[in-house]
Amino acid sequence: MTQTENDSAVTPPGHGLSVTLDDVRAARELLDGVIVHTPLEHSRALGRMMNATVHLKCENLQRAGSFKVRGAYVRMSRLSEEEKARGVVAASAGNHAQGVALAAKKLGISATIYMPRGVALPKLAATRDHGADVVLHGSNVDEALAEAQRQSEETGAVFIHPFNSTDVVSGQGTIGLEILDEEPEVDTVIMGIGGGGLLAGNAVALKQEAARRGRHLRIIGVQAENAAAYPPSLAADALVPLKGVRTIADGIAVGQPGEIPFEIIKELVDEVVTVSEDAIAEALIFLMERSKMVVEPAGAVGVAALMEGKLASLGIEAENIVAVLSGGNIDPMLMLKVIQRGLSAADRFLTVKLMLKDRPGELAMISRIVSETDANVIGVDHTRIGGELSMGDVALVINMETKGAEHSSLVLNSLRAEGYEPMVLN
Repeated sequence: MTQTENDSAVTPPGHGLSVTLDDVRAARELLDGVIVHTPLEHSRALGRMMNATVHLKCENLQRAGSFKVRGAYVRMSRLSEEEKARGVVAASAGNHAQGVALAAKKLGISATIYMPRGVALPKLAATRDHGADVVLHGSNVDEALAEAQRQSEETGAVFIHPFNSTDVVSGQGTIGLEILDEEPEVDTVIMGIGGGGLLAGNAVALKQEAARRGRHLRIIGVQAENAAAYPPSLAADALVPLKGVRTIADGIAVGQPGEIPFEIIKELVDEVVTVSEDAIAEALIFLMERSKMVVEPAGAVGVAALMEGKLASLGIEAENIVAVLSGGNIDPMLMLKVIQRGLSAADRFLTVKLMLKDRPGELAMISRIVSETDANVIGVDHTRIGGELSMGDVALVINMETKGAEHSSLVLNSLRAEGYEPMVLN
């Protein structure tokens, strides 16, 4: 053991931070009998892709559909009787809302949840089903958050922050202890970041417990590239708010890091990477097809980073990886859109536009060509009206399923060989 390793064994990583391994252990005791000990599933498909052992920590199977109930329950269980009598107020796009609502129901506390307008209907309905009063406010989580804080000051209800709380961070960190119990040889853990509570709590639990066992492991955080407040904040060593966020991963669409998680993450997390919207969509489809897991976009960003080769780009040669699937609360309508986008990104969904002469047999000719390539047509739009159309012309838009990039090229080349000029729209 080197001097550096010996020092780290004596002084745990992150010594002096606001959340410690003992805090996470205490949270675990509070959660005993309250939460589900979610499974750690082996993914052979991801393992072959990564040339490593890969497991998925399935918090999408947690009560209320995400990890959020862990932190919410720990925070609320520690309220005084007088605070509990005043009730609680929170804000969320869905997962924290359901976590707070479920915790409030179990603890006998009244809860009011502020959710942005346009929130997914299943998340709205589930929050109400747990007994919480829901108020729709603002166009995003940050606006709902500000209103919830204002209402807390005005009414005296206790505000339950989704991530900027030591109790919440400690509760989320219990996932890390479960990972190490089941897979003690893990060397890399990867998960998403919104405000940072999940990543911060698990960085404390994983780094400090691994050090106690004489081991070192890496922690990688992942953000959607259109909602990535951590990279600029880490670079500036200060909280840098984004001007706006726009991502299908609504569970991590947070415009500014939390102060408490930020201090932990900058100290303990090895890397923070970003992933594209297409990568998130592809990961969601991959998890459904290969792991039989229904995961929301925010819960799939860790897998998206693996599939995009982010570890390799960082020069990381991992042998034993765990990706946290942080939630499974996805609106079926969003799922339809994400599936289409993911299939398109994987070259398995092809949309082409063709300009044709308005004469008998043209549509039959196109149908024959597509049929001979074995593509599956799932939608056709045929129109004679439009500013780009000359008299006697029609525009044909065809949506079809293909078997991948090579098959899509075959379809396009077959159309071109017959004299057509297909325009790819997706």
